[in-house]
Amino acid sequence: MHLHQKDLPALFKEVRRQLSLSQEGLARELGVSFATVNRWENAQVKPSQLAKAQFEAFCSKMIKQGKLKL
Repeated sequence: MHLHQKDLPALFKEVRRQLSLSQEGLARELGVSFATVNRWENAQVKPSQLAKAQFEAFCSKMIKQGKLKL
């Protein structure tokens, strides 16, 4: 799974939608603050390389568990 910078805000929203997570819930799963997820989704801030890697790993885990389809 490769994350493309321009698609990230929509991808964060889609992952949350499929997993029925709030921004707070996704933030908890990724170990970041609610404000961070909010800024990512509104394209105010780009996630760091580490954050992208954590998000990618989280998505891969959810896909393997059959909870997410991207």
